[in-house]
Amino acid sequence: MSMIVLKPGMLSSFQDLGRVGHQQLGVPVSGVMDARAHQLANLLVGNDTDQASLEITLTGPALEFTQPCCIALTGADLSPTLNGQPLAMNRPIVIRAQDTLSFGARKSGTRAYLAMHGGYKLAPVLGSTSTHMRSAMGGWQGRALKRGDKIEFNASLNDANLEDLALELWSIKIYLPAALVQNVRSRARIITSEQFHDFTPESQHALAHETFRISPDSERMGYRLQGPEIKLTKPRQMLSEAATFGTIQVPAGGQPIVLMADRQTTGGYPKIAYVATVDLPMLAQMGPGDTFGFEIITLEQAQAMDALRTKAFAALAKTLAPVRTHLLHHYH
Repeated sequence: MSMIVLKPGMLSSFQDLGRVGHQQLGVPVSGVMDARAHQLANLLVGNDTDQASLEITLTGPALEFTQPCCIALTGADLSPTLNGQPLAMNRPIVIRAQDTLSFGARKSGTRAYLAMHGGYKLAPVLGSTSTHMRSAMGGWQGRALKRGDKIEFNASLNDANLEDLALELWSIKIYLPAALVQNVRSRARIITSEQFHDFTPESQHALAHETFRISPDSERMGYRLQGPEIKLTKPRQMLSEAATFGTIQVPAGGQPIVLMADRQTTGGYPKIAYVATVDLPMLAQMGPGDTFGFEIITLEQAQAMDALRTKAFAALAKTLAPVRTHLLHHYH
């Protein structure tokens, strides 16, 4: 009932939807970078969406399974293979004992998500199994995977009738609602902040019309952007405010930073805007060197898109109910 890490990959860590409710204590939320791909992976294996998945970055690991299980892989296409043969993404896959999952060249995206029916055996910290590596908190020993790690599963798949289960799952037609399809966009939609008008008109125009490049000095905590200088109309001192996923803060140098999953709990830099939640997965699938722009929308538009996505996940969960039913009959 486990998998063994033969190769760890560049950065593979367990993440769930985040360690919420503790920012007032200075504890970062952390969690998955691409919530869309993470939730989809869990639904495909019959899990609730708050179950941890393995977030795989750019260069994937090599994993050997010691027991049968059911997995799903979503997000970035990193050329996954099972025993050397191409592995289908975005659907439940039955794994046999001694199967090896590996990855090759990056075809698209930056982060893939591996979900396991029943989930991984991880100890929650403050109600979450997300890994926050700077504080060595949560996940698997508070760190990214290393060669030789042996990760246990919460549930065990019966050895009998694996072929029948594989055929049953493969016969289920899976259609993603339009709101859940990861469309490639050139501009991330943003909502302006209360401090937006503290920036010069030229900076406001540049934010909405120019192109920015993700700096090599970018990671799970935040994306530093290279592009036109964003300037305040005059210097100002600010009290620190709570930081959210997608906050665009502007340090003194004028190069914006988009705060991501491992963001700090508070920040004192001026905030020019916030990335709409619906477009955070798009940014999560980008990496250093990628370019994009911003498009200003209203708060009401952002809320409507978020509501549409929530309804789409609820509809998908209903259509995937047969997956959960089949798996419950084969697991113990």
